[in-house]
Amino acid sequence: MRYIIIGAGAIGGTVGGRLAESGHDVVLVARGAHYEAVRERGLRVRTSDGTREHRLPVIQTPAELGELRPDDVLFLAVKTQDCEAALDAWSGRPVAGGGTAGEVLPLVCAQNGVESERIALRRFRRVYGMCVWLPATHVEPGSVSAAGAPYTGILHIGRYPKGTDDTARLVAADLEKSKLLAPVVADVMRWKYGKLLSNLANAIEAVTGPLSGDEAVALYRRARAEGEAVLAAAGIEAVSEQEQKETRGDRIRLEPLDGSERGGGSSWQSLSRGTGTIEADYLNGEITLLGRLHGVPTPVNATLQSVANAFARERRAAGSMPVAELLGLVAQAEERAGQRAGDRAGDRAQERPS
Repeated sequence: MRYIIIGAGAIGGTVGGRLAESGHDVVLVARGAHYEAVRERGLRVRTSDGTREHRLPVIQTPAELGELRPDDVLFLAVKTQDCEAALDAWSGRPVAGGGTAGEVLPLVCAQNGVESERIALRRFRRVYGMCVWLPATHVEPGSVSAAGAPYTGILHIGRYPKGTDDTARLVAADLEKSKLLAPVVADVMRWKYGKLLSNLANAIEAVTGPLSGDEAVALYRRARAEGEAVLAAAGIEAVSEQEQKETRGDRIRLEPLDGSERGGGSSWQSLSRGTGTIEADYLNGEITLLGRLHGVPTPVNATLQSVANAFARERRAAGSMPVAELLGLVAQAEERAGQRAGDRAGDRAQERPS
């Protein structure tokens, strides 16, 4: 199979590099300065077992690749906010032997959040979810780094909305040969919802810096408690923190990479690169959405979503807001939510017959 990595950033670049290292056919899709750097110098992938330069085909648009092959696997690794444009660009591309990519090719959604699979299923018949646990960094054009060892990460894969098949098992086998654990699961979205709850910390880290203090950690626990309440109200099951921890076990440890410190997760990296966008609408915003649908207040996540989006829009420096300032904004939102709840209670009381 040939792997077309749509979005060769931290996750896509690392997976593409590992697949290429183990002998698989890989095409990278990148843009801007990252595309130019990879085209001119190759993709530099730093891992615990060294740094490798991969001279791989790299394109910006599907038209540059021409007709797709029947054995192609599309590996979607752009941020969720960029999914629509990427899927529109690729779904209608012709495949040798007949049909379009959306009709015949498998599409693997390797993003945080739970929305990209729904977006993809409108355009692609064969959609696979992937729950990504792969501590990787991309802040410098042409370079990615991943500190996991001896395996680089764990990538649960399964059909969307549920189930498994031979394609999932073949992809998993290729990943396993490439120093990436890849359990094939029939309930992949359960894993992705569990990861979603963990990713509610991303906005806090992005705007205030690493979650090293008690106040920041406590704020994350409050955001997570809202998320758990929302998922319970919606009847959505998610893997627990304990199950995730047990699955990773001691099979992956994080090793510092010389000259390549990992400053933060995916949202922090978006702010550091000054992309102008961030994935908060599909992380904290997913909890906000479900809360509104099911009548569960989510002032903590709504505030984190709003502040993270403002940081991205205004291109403010990652980690530049004091935790105390963020806590103050959350307190104001909680006060407003309490007032609205009191107003609704008062309205209901007035509606009761005397």
